[in-house]
Amino acid sequence: MIDDAATALDRRFMAAAIRFSERHTGLTGTNPSVATLLVRDDGRGPWIVGRGITAPGGRPHAETQAINEAGALGPGATAYVTLEPCAHHGRTPPCAEALVRAGIARTVSASGDPDDRVDGRGHAILRAAGIEVATRVLAADAARAMSGYLRRSTERRPEVTLKLAISRDGCIGRKGEGQIYITGPIANRQTHLLRARSDAILVGLGTLLADDPQLTCRLPGLEGRSPLRIVLDTRLEAPLSAGLVQTARRVPTALAVIAEKASASAEPFRAAGCAILACEADPASGRVALPELLEDLAARGISSVLVEGGAGVARAVLEEDLVDRLILVEGADEIGAGGLASPLDPHDVPDRFLRSRILHLGRDRWTEYERRVRS
Repeated sequence: MIDDAATALDRRFMAAAIRFSERHTGLTGTNPSVATLLVRDDGRGPWIVGRGITAPGGRPHAETQAINEAGALGPGATAYVTLEPCAHHGRTPPCAEALVRAGIARTVSASGDPDDRVDGRGHAILRAAGIEVATRVLAADAARAMSGYLRRSTERRPEVTLKLAISRDGCIGRKGEGQIYITGPIANRQTHLLRARSDAILVGLGTLLADDPQLTCRLPGLEGRSPLRIVLDTRLEAPLSAGLVQTARRVPTALAVIAEKASASAEPFRAAGCAILACEADPASGRVALPELLEDLAARGISSVLVEGGAGVARAVLEEDLVDRLILVEGADEIGAGGLASPLDPHDVPDRFLRSRILHLGRDRWTEYERRVRS
């Protein structure tokens, strides 16, 4: 519910702040990408006097940047913050206290911060200083923009997005022929944008062996935003000649291996620049235990994982009920004889997913689904 003190103008500026926050999605380390706008009205209409966004790596925070930009125009302004200002002392004082010292007259926030060190304390600091506070303004929009961070904070695992490219006859490839392009250039660029917004991308060993993929973001100007590449490699069978291994010093790469296999045989991979993630084994399959792997990734600060693996990995994350967001990209052409059936198509999406968006990208259809809110 939107706070009674919020106005149409508040929602307008909060919408702008949320859009601004998305500029650094995927770049802010363990912190979410948060934005702050400082707005004042001296009788001639409201205008933005300071802007801030969480810096790459997570510091400095948005509030202090906006305060510094506003300078002498900050006192008496309204602060629009997409996440409750932090309330704990770290390398720098809490942002809530910084807003108090800056003389901010009013604060409008979107999402609360479930971090145990904050969780209402930031708003309490502001109110104790006599600052008017309106909360939960466009809360759902803000939560969607930082959904990975919120999931990691509340469920102790990253948000998982499963993306499948499916041909018109329901296939994701052709057996024994390596990588086959199912979608066109516009949809492919949308996939690269999705990678740039993700902390990690996950595939299975089968995809590595069949396709030797790059799994990078190759959009002009966004090449430096490629996510951590993770390969599920139960027995450490990846070839040292694989492209991901050979480029591991340029693009972060990790192999998820059953713990007892992460021994001396891993040294050549470490020497090539790969990280070795020692994982628990699933007692039923003997493969990497996915829920435990996600918990470990969350502990490392990973908030979002994009699964682009083949049918096996896709089926596994669906069966384990680990998928929070589903993306099905339907190509316009058929694969024909020898095609590998997709584990899922638009006609059999589980009831736990609700369709949220449809894009028509050239000849391709891009459909997004989100997990229904658990009751």
